[in-house]
Amino acid sequence: MTVRVLGSAAGGGFPQWNCNCRQCAAVRAGSPHHRARTQSSIAVGGPQDWLLVNASPDILTQLQRSPALQPARALRDSGIAAVLLCDGQIDHSTGLFMLRERGRPLPLWSTRPAHEDLSQGNPILRVLGHYCGVDWHELPLDGTAVRLPAALEAPQLAPLRITALPLDSKPAPYSPHREAPVEGDNVGLVLENTATGGRVFYAPGLGAISPAVWAAMNSVDAVLVDGTFWTDDEMITLGFSRKTARDIGHLPQSGAGGMLEVLGRLPVRTRKLLIHINNTNPILDEASPERRAVEAAGVEVSFDGLELLF
Repeated sequence: MTVRVLGSAAGGGFPQWNCNCRQCAAVRAGSPHHRARTQSSIAVGGPQDWLLVNASPDILTQLQRSPALQPARALRDSGIAAVLLCDGQIDHSTGLFMLRERGRPLPLWSTRPAHEDLSQGNPILRVLGHYCGVDWHELPLDGTAVRLPAALEAPQLAPLRITALPLDSKPAPYSPHREAPVEGDNVGLVLENTATGGRVFYAPGLGAISPAVWAAMNSVDAVLVDGTFWTDDEMITLGFSRKTARDIGHLPQSGAGGMLEVLGRLPVRTRKLLIHINNTNPILDEASPERRAVEAAGVEVSFDGLELLF
């Protein structure tokens, strides 16, 4: 079974459409040290049946670059058997609009709070009701593992087992509970291939390491986790925001208690990758000292098209 990184950037992509920071300008200028990236999303499964995890606004570009997700078994066909959302954020849900031509209701897993966000604050799911419709399934938060039902007719996904863990983060600005976060606004996922025993932890938005999250990270073969910001004050220093990384719900990589320090405590055998990387993060410059520090710590910077077998 495969985890394919469809998009590795944070919201806005890299370069961001209206950003002229040093990083985005370097991509546009053709810098050999900067690689363009679409917005965060992965696909799990293969070779022809796939679970889409988070539906990025860049989904059409991502599908065009991923022939395996278009097996063409019929006149109208897609390898996407179902969709799972880690949260209700715009950069993880807007791509659902692009799947509206599906001929039958779209199987969708999310937590109840994320469902509320996308039914009330940003009613994407209600809009889809005028097109293909949505077959919604609640993602449990009590540690119960989910298997995709046989009714999906996606036999290659039968070995996949998914467990959701609540994360310390923030819901979208339009969420009914933006100022009073609730459990399930944002989740991380343990993806398990029961045929091989391989396990991956995926958490593109992660504000703090709870005991449950730490236990999950220690139980897997690979972690694919929040790489949004290098420093806590990155957006403030650049003049883009008055909020820190932690204020926004992201654990920065550097500094005491940062993501690199956390990843450094994991077993040596664990493969460690960063995803959901903001355009301001200097690790996107492959010649930067920050990138060298990440690599020296044995941590990888994910890119669009990267694949992990598990």
